[in-house]
This record gives sequence, structure tokens and C-alpha cells, in this order.
Amino acid sequence: MRNQEDSLNVLVVEEDTDGFSALNRRPVSAQGPGVTASANAVIARLHSFDLVNQPLITAVPGLPDEVVAARSTVPLASVPVGSTLVVLFECGDVRRPIIVGVLEAQEASPEAQGSLTQTVSVHADDDRVVLSADREIVLRCGQASITLTKSGKVLIQGAYVSSRSSGVNRIKGGSVQIN
Repeated sequence: MRNQEDSLNVLVVEEDTDGFSALNRRPVSAQGPGVTASANAVIARLHSFDLVNQPLITAVPGLPDEVVAARSTVPLASVPVGSTLVVLFECGDVRRPIIVGVLEAQEASPEAQGSLTQTVSVHADDDRVVLSADREIVLRCGQASITLTKSGKVLIQGAYVSSRSSGVNRIKGGSVQIN
């Protein structure tokens, strides 16, 4: 181990680590008069959720223009994006936030409210993938789409629709309309 001086702190660098990696591991604390991330709770905003529903926050003191992944001690599934959160930091590192509460929940737009109440599930195994939703499923690519609705409608739209079969190609319904 060797000590490397920087302008503010002594940086301890292990033999198998370069100076950049050691700096990268050093906690970044919040900046500002009288504000230390390790001692005080701070306010941040819920930005969104990532693909595994981990909350992403913004307006973190010391990182005002960054979106940071956070952990939470409170359930956030029903909290709308834009809500004000109370945040603490693990070991004083602003890149390791922990959400400890919600101060005020923003009023969600009607579109967002619909998406919050809709249940979507995906079940997959080696033979089959099942995608389920409460109201509607839409598969879209360019001008083509397949829509499944809650009422049982299947809508296939596209600039060119082709149906081919090496066996019987059956069209069956209460009534069949062509053109």
C-alpha cells in the first residue's frame, strides 16, 4: 500500500489498484454550506424506475444533473414519478442513496394513473411465453400491429398482410366478410 496525496485528502492506494480505481471507490459527499450527506436527510425527486423496478432519483445534492439508482426502505410502486423523497446515503456516498420516505406524492396524469393500475405479467419457460395485461396488449413494428383487447377482439393491421399455411388455412366465425 502507498499513500498518494491529492489536493484535499490522503488517498490510500492498494498495490494491485491504480489511482483512478481508488478515486472511483472513494465516497462523494454532498456539497454545500453545512450539508453533509452522512449526517442529514436530503430531498430528491423520483425520476423513474429501471427495468427491474429499482427506483431512479434525481436532484441529489452534489449530483444535481445526474440520475442515480437508489434502494428504498418504503414501497414505491404506487408513488408517481416526480414525487419528493427523503433520502439518506450509505456511508455518506451520494452515489449510494437509500430512500427512507415520501414527502409529497405528485398527482399522476390520467395516462400514468392508467398504467399504474394496469397489471402486466410475463411468464416464460422453455416451451411458452405468456404475456398478460388487464386491458390491452399491442405488438407494433412500423406500420404493422397486432392488438388483443379485453373484450376478445384481435386486430391485425398492416400495409401488407399475408396468411400462408402448408395445411388447412381455416377462416371460421359467426359471419365472415371479405372486402
